[in-house]
Amino acid sequence: MIIMANPPVVDHATWRKELDELRAREKAATRELDAIAAQRRRLPMVRMPEYTLVGAEGPVRLVDIFAGKSQLIVYNHMWDPDAEWQCGGCTSLTSSFTRLGFLDNYDARFVIVTQGPIDAALAYAERVGNTMTWYSTADSPFGADVDAPPGGGFALNVFLRDGETVYRTWHTSGRGVEQITYTFPLVDVLPYGRQEEWQDSPEGWPQKPTYSGWLDSPDVARLYGRAT
Repeated sequence: MIIMANPPVVDHATWRKELDELRAREKAATRELDAIAAQRRRLPMVRMPEYTLVGAEGPVRLVDIFAGKSQLIVYNHMWDPDAEWQCGGCTSLTSSFTRLGFLDNYDARFVIVTQGPIDAALAYAERVGNTMTWYSTADSPFGADVDAPPGGGFALNVFLRDGETVYRTWHTSGRGVEQITYTFPLVDVLPYGRQEEWQDSPEGWPQKPTYSGWLDSPDVARLYGRAT
């Protein structure tokens, strides 16, 4: 049996004092995130040309993907045409979104766009239990134009529609995408955190190679989809 270190045991008053000190930092971080969001709302935007993607029902203009909403969030899902399983991080993150109706109250929609052919993309979505709406940019420059080219990485892009005109308002990738998932915030409040080697943890805390705790695509399919 592996014996792991534990946090020190103290009386309630000592615990409360240290918690209050941490809370001050947490509140400061929250206010900073609010300030960042305020700056994001003041970003300029870029007018997009017209694009035609492909959805489950066939070709669809980018402006029509908004489905009448004024705002659109796009997760650009990585796609390897030669792979049996697609990116585990993309698969795990996007498969966690099963109830997106709350965005209706914010005049917004959230969809996936991938470089994969639409038939293959829809089959993969079913296989891993992904219930989001998928579109393909395999025959469109849209993906490349929003920093998600064929053979490239994942991305998160946000758009605003004004009538028939679409504007790109925000983009992030890498760890910037963490802010839209609930998984890491849940793990981060655990005493041992993510248990990854890069993290600053007390001596004796369990630590493993980066990504080793993440669900891979077959794991997602086994838990939520129709694995074959």
